[in-house]
Amino acid sequence: MKQQASITMIPRAELKAKPQAGAKLGFGQIFTDYLFALDYVEGKGWHDARIEPYAPLSLDPACMTLHYGQTIFEGMKAYRGEDDRVRLFRPRLNFERLNVSAKRMGIPTLDVDLALEALRTLIRTEADWVPAEPGTSLYIRPFIFATEGSLGARSARQFRFLIILSPSGAYYASGLDPVSIFIEDEYVRAVRGGTGFAKTAANYAVSLLSQIEAQERGYEQVLWLDGVERRYIEEVGSMNVFFVIDGEPVTPALNGSILPGITRRSVLELLKHQGRPAREVHLDVDKLMELARTGRVTEVFGTGTAAVISPVGRLAYGEESVSFTYDPAQSLAYRLYDDLTGIQYGRRPDELGWVEFVTP
Repeated sequence: MKQQASITMIPRAELKAKPQAGAKLGFGQIFTDYLFALDYVEGKGWHDARIEPYAPLSLDPACMTLHYGQTIFEGMKAYRGEDDRVRLFRPRLNFERLNVSAKRMGIPTLDVDLALEALRTLIRTEADWVPAEPGTSLYIRPFIFATEGSLGARSARQFRFLIILSPSGAYYASGLDPVSIFIEDEYVRAVRGGTGFAKTAANYAVSLLSQIEAQERGYEQVLWLDGVERRYIEEVGSMNVFFVIDGEPVTPALNGSILPGITRRSVLELLKHQGRPAREVHLDVDKLMELARTGRVTEVFGTGTAAVISPVGRLAYGEESVSFTYDPAQSLAYRLYDDLTGIQYGRRPDELGWVEFVTP
């Protein structure tokens, strides 16, 4: 049943000092004055929509999220264009994907229109927090978590949906400088039938040890193989991954253990719109390294909301390492970055109707 957005505003006594123009923002370290909150109780449904001061949460020590990990989240951004208007990039897709994650994790779904109206209202309230410096944005983190206090191993009966906002700079401090990637051949991130396609905290928790070990070896991120045969390419870090092979862009096909990224989808649709469609394939790691070794792989890049496009400069598997060089004037990765960010910030025409304006 469609829910109506009736949102209560709870003002805070004193507003925070906002970052000065030109300040280094980092990523996800500074938070705005307000958040959006919505509660769920079994039998009553979602209720009590409100914008309230950003503050620490009070949780029961038996909160089921802390014990059984029943939580999901999304990530998106608001952008301030050169025209000073604040816009969103395909936000409906994020809330639709949140509902896909919710179903997989036994969490009640949200009315997408209600969630979108809540987000618009919150951003209008916090519009002064959207930074204007090149490459900056207002990072948006919607999430749902179980709030019921119980140690019974079952789906919770109480949940909370929050949206928090963080003015942020580039996800990688190096910006578009190519990163080094180690192909993980011991640990796995997810398997088909599991939660790999859902955006849930556990998927990220299981990836952290691999990332730590890769960084100890001198690499910035890991590339995951499938969890069954340990031979097919899946994701890189927390991003989807693309390769340019013999001049053709390819990406791993969605198989139930790969997150269906919004940026991945946008890259595929944009390439098709530009007359250069990418193939979705099952890519064997040994075949990939052979192609890279012989120079047939000319580019590797990750795609995701936080970094948008992240070129890979070095790819290692076992004892073998292959390097890639990029000419920004010729590189597909750099062109896609310019195209996508151009649309997001209003520097390029939005021919596919992806942008939604939040402020006039």
